[in-house]
Amino acid sequence: MLKAHLKKVIRVVFLALLLDLLGFTLILPLLPSILDHYSQTGDAVYQSLQSIVDWFRVAVGVPMENKYNSVLFGGLIGSLYSMLQFLSSPITGALSDDYGRKPLLLLTTVGLMVSYLLWAFSRSFTVFLLSRVLGGICKGNVSLCTAVVADLPCPKARNKGMAMIGVAFSLGFTLGPLMGAYFALRVKDTEVFYQGPAGLAVLFSLADLIFIFFMLPETLQKFHCGLKNRQSTIRTHMQQGKMFFFIGISMAVIQGGYARRIKPENQIHTVSLAILSLIPAFLLIGMGRNLIMLYTGLFLYSFAAAIVVPCLSSQVSGHGTSSQKGTVMGILRSLGALALYWLAGADLCFIFSSVFFVIPIILLSCLKRLKEE
Repeated sequence: MLKAHLKKVIRVVFLALLLDLLGFTLILPLLPSILDHYSQTGDAVYQSLQSIVDWFRVAVGVPMENKYNSVLFGGLIGSLYSMLQFLSSPITGALSDDYGRKPLLLLTTVGLMVSYLLWAFSRSFTVFLLSRVLGGICKGNVSLCTAVVADLPCPKARNKGMAMIGVAFSLGFTLGPLMGAYFALRVKDTEVFYQGPAGLAVLFSLADLIFIFFMLPETLQKFHCGLKNRQSTIRTHMQQGKMFFFIGISMAVIQGGYARRIKPENQIHTVSLAILSLIPAFLLIGMGRNLIMLYTGLFLYSFAAAIVVPCLSSQVSGHGTSSQKGTVMGILRSLGALALYWLAGADLCFIFSSVFFVIPIILLSCLKRLKEE
């Protein structure tokens, strides 16, 4: 049986991360429509980025069609966000090793709340872009919550905590996009369609801030501290919301029924099988010409996502000293953010990417041999 205070930490981390992910995922089904909205405002910054997108489109031979423009522009914004997260997560993790997990969690949550406020009141693309930049810099909550779990002294508690982080991801990516699409459809004609979801994101981050402040204990021991058109838009929203809902439900079932029962000594082998399933998953998604192929690929992807992140987090949490946990988990999470969006279209993106899943399988087999030695 886990001690009561360890169970409390796991519950608090789960709820705090769930609130954070709900706020983060509200925008996901709305982003293409948001970019289409700003394309009609004549914003100077938007036009500057559009010229970069047009240059790249000509360079790689992408057809001059609006659907490709949305992919390219969305890829640019998404890559910027992920790159900033990649750069900031190790720094945030290292600072938490010096000053504690709770102060850094409060700081990043305040930053996210400000970014959502900027989004809610943005009437120009410049302000919206600023909100995404600030959000990318402050998106260290996942690595910090993982570091909190890694601080737990009991391996059983750490494994359970990592599984609960995976469940939080499943619920966040299930409910968040649906809520974002729903509240975007409920706005009045006099309001901007994204104002409701943005306001809800502010409320989620505010609730997260209060919850962390009053409920989360500091898990880093002091002696380990260092140096101190609308209808088409509606259909698009709901289609994307259903897709995220399917992924989230699949991950929740897998994590709740299977992933949490994987023994630590079997985690590397299980991760290898999960990564192997990503190869047919990406091929089915990239080459899919009907819903059966698409959702089969999405299910295989959900299976891998439900297994890989919790198991790898559990394995990595055992490395490094107590004063290095934040840095280690920050680096792990930042590598997850370093994902370049393939701007030439979905087919090449998923087919080409499937080849590279052979690499982590080889690395995991090497790690297993090292442990046996």
